[in-house]
Amino acid sequence: MTNNYDHIANYYDRLSRMVFFKSQVNAQIDQLGYIPENSSVLIVGGGTGWILEELAKVRPAGLHIVYVEISANMIALSRDRNPGANEVEFVNKRIEDFSSSMSFDVILTPFLFDNFSAERAVVVFKQLDLLLKENGYWLFVDFSLKGERGRWWKSAFLQLMYSFFKLIRIVEASELTDMEPYFKNAGYQEIIGKSYYGGFIQGQVYRKG
Repeated sequence: MTNNYDHIANYYDRLSRMVFFKSQVNAQIDQLGYIPENSSVLIVGGGTGWILEELAKVRPAGLHIVYVEISANMIALSRDRNPGANEVEFVNKRIEDFSSSMSFDVILTPFLFDNFSAERAVVVFKQLDLLLKENGYWLFVDFSLKGERGRWWKSAFLQLMYSFFKLIRIVEASELTDMEPYFKNAGYQEIIGKSYYGGFIQGQVYRKG
């Protein structure tokens, strides 16, 4: 199944930290303070679920979290995490197949859009935009090729990553889609932006409306 990390779920975190140290982790942790108390939170592609424990350190109780993850093995690992007194609903589906009658105060998409072709990235963006409340927060973290400094090694690194994931038949994308224009065109305001790992990883907090 495309964009499904079942095959590497058990060692994904170790692999990530070997390559990026804690940059991927820190980029996500640094945003958690923007999640309001007693809010509804949609996490898309949360992987092994370590973010649930970090979130519990910031908001120990009162959150209703919907955790959408395509990988059944990642879901199994996430269920073993301690989310504090927060309520977590696990949904083992592609995000394209997910629907909800509720809307959310916050959406988290950690390293989600780098998996998609440009066409599907647009579809997923529009789908999530409809699920986010007006004035809600979108916590966005992903790889980036912006900036001239170091662009050569970032491009080479990204292509190496895509080649690896293509080899093990995980990711559909072969190039990175710049999502910033979609946020701007949809009227989102960037509240804060930070870079990590020499600018190869970017974290933005957007507010809708």
